[in-house]
Amino acid sequence: MSSPWIATPEAGRIGPSGTLALVDGATFVISSPNGDVSPDQPHGFFVRDTRVLSQLVVEVDDRPLTPVSTVSRGPFSVSVVTRAHHSLYPHHADQPLTILRHRTVSEGVREVLELRNHSIHGVELVLSVSCDADFASLFDVKADVQDPDITAAVGGEAGRLLLEPADAGPDGIRTEVTLDPAPDERAGGRLSWRLELAPGAEQVVTIEVRVADGAKQTGAGPNPAGPPSVVARIVRDPAEGVRFTATDGRLEGAASQALEDLAVLRIFDPAHTDRVVVAAGAPWFMALFGRDSIITAWMALIADQRLAAGVLLALADAQGTVEVPETEEQPGRILHEVRYDRRSVGLLGGANVYYGTVDATPLFVMLVAEYLRWTDDRELVARLMPAVDAALEWIATYGDLDGDGFVEYQRLQGAGLANQGWKDSWDGIRYGDGRVAEAPIALCEVQAYVYGAYRAMAYLRDIAGDQHSAATWNRRADELQEAFDGSFWLADRGTYAVGLDPDKRPIDSVTSNVGHCLWTGIVPEHRAEGLAERLVSPEMFSGWGVRTLSEDNPGFNPLSYHCGSVWPHDTALVVAGLDRYGFHTEAARLRSGLLDVAFGFGFRLPELFAGFARSELPSPVVYPASCSPQAWAAAAPLLMIRSMIGLDPDLPRGTVGLRRDPAGAALGLRVEGLALGGATVTVAVDDDGPRLEGDELSATIELR
Repeated sequence: MSSPWIATPEAGRIGPSGTLALVDGATFVISSPNGDVSPDQPHGFFVRDTRVLSQLVVEVDDRPLTPVSTVSRGPFSVSVVTRAHHSLYPHHADQPLTILRHRTVSEGVREVLELRNHSIHGVELVLSVSCDADFASLFDVKADVQDPDITAAVGGEAGRLLLEPADAGPDGIRTEVTLDPAPDERAGGRLSWRLELAPGAEQVVTIEVRVADGAKQTGAGPNPAGPPSVVARIVRDPAEGVRFTATDGRLEGAASQALEDLAVLRIFDPAHTDRVVVAAGAPWFMALFGRDSIITAWMALIADQRLAAGVLLALADAQGTVEVPETEEQPGRILHEVRYDRRSVGLLGGANVYYGTVDATPLFVMLVAEYLRWTDDRELVARLMPAVDAALEWIATYGDLDGDGFVEYQRLQGAGLANQGWKDSWDGIRYGDGRVAEAPIALCEVQAYVYGAYRAMAYLRDIAGDQHSAATWNRRADELQEAFDGSFWLADRGTYAVGLDPDKRPIDSVTSNVGHCLWTGIVPEHRAEGLAERLVSPEMFSGWGVRTLSEDNPGFNPLSYHCGSVWPHDTALVVAGLDRYGFHTEAARLRSGLLDVAFGFGFRLPELFAGFARSELPSPVVYPASCSPQAWAAAAPLLMIRSMIGLDPDLPRGTVGLRRDPAGAALGLRVEGLALGGATVTVAVDDDGPRLEGDELSATIELR
């Protein structure tokens, strides 16, 4: 069986080219270009990490439909135009039978088949719909692994087909397929209609798929109602919320696509319908992740701060309280991911939350402070402070395994992640000679996040009026910065080691991780120039983005998951770090490369792409099985916009920072409908520099 936790550099199957995907939160459908969900492909209708429909195949006279075109109606709905071959026209290129498949996904799936006869002759045909469900884990589907213990039992009557695992109890999961009109014939999961279509006639067949999980049942109607955030409703009404326009079409297109993709990936907590959180990515990670959701929410603050609020509240609710080796839960620890498929839950001893990550906990503290800076929402932050205190206690105890002042990781159980930073594939951390490092490992960017968490706590205490405590946390940050520089700096390479190994020796590879250190500010000023030069060197910068591992490392592979590929979110954090230290020329080079990638992919940035040099291949190469849309890739353009204009609100102190000389690509940029505290403002950049428009904002503009 495949492991649901361990990311591997080998690509999972993605089926034939042109795979069609519809996503609505944790519910999604993957099918072939003609709309069929084929049992021999990694297709399906998935709910909560389980494939509840593994086959939905439409045929006419036992022959598959031929795809003609696909018309998107947004992320939740699509119309697929197909043609059906008929025996009356054995050699006719223009077959007269067309079938339009109108599919909508929300909590369920609704598909309307419109059969049209464009011939001058009447035709007789047999329309068949074949359905099945294997209730497989999402991870087994990705890896093409079959679970022999899962078999589907078929029941129901007339126009209703009921599919359930053979071992399902009264409260188990079931899939119900309803067809209107009822079929003329039925054999197991195959349902057929004998139709006669007069010249110009049309026949409509409606298929609705619902899923029952115990007492709960999904519907197949429109998207669930509720109080959505700006990013959630942007798809429904583009006139609402933040809007980006720019002279640079790449920038405007990438920002607009970011808003749509974040809306696609939203997840509503049924117990808290006022909260919106974001899933990590479609199709393989449609679940709440600690690290991914936090970084995505940080990047998306310029679009909607309520996304950050939802993420923080959800993660605080699930924060660890006890020690559980099976799930790696520890008091104060922020979760890695939430899973619902039966095998993941089995591996976790019946639980559905896995905590095996080292970086989500300090990132949580950082986001709480950043949320306050953008909103001045002191009431919500007060609610979150117990979780902040617990997180900092985890950093000091469970996070620092050997008491040396650095945070390390080592998994607690064999089924967990061997590497627990963002490069969590088994071979993601390597020495300079290409050897794979083994845990316990203290990662450079994790120390940077801890540094950021200490500064964040100092800020929170200062705003609360406790200057003594603020000074203590600032002192801890200063001490960590000094210790980090002394232990991680590689003088011969002009960069920081990616980590320290079990013997506290530097893991001396050149990686993109050091860009995260610039982002949080742990890098002393005198080191920054060397890092900037290294990050834009030919060995690191592919021309499209920053490689995860230097090209001159023996372990480099441009098509690996973490050892040579390019991740848009990673490059965006590097860009933000370079801008923070004033290396705007270097930041502009990286930003332009990534915007070119966005343009090449229709403005939707993939989770990752290959690290081939731009001089070698004129177009970026997408990584097989890359999630798209993927949360932090989607949000990357939003962070780059923020860093290029230097937007830095500090509403509790009554200031909003803007860069005095924003990047040239920012000229002509307008960010309208931006929420800052209780005000809605516009940021505009022209030849005279940046300005803030809006009378409601009671803050001083600081040009920096």
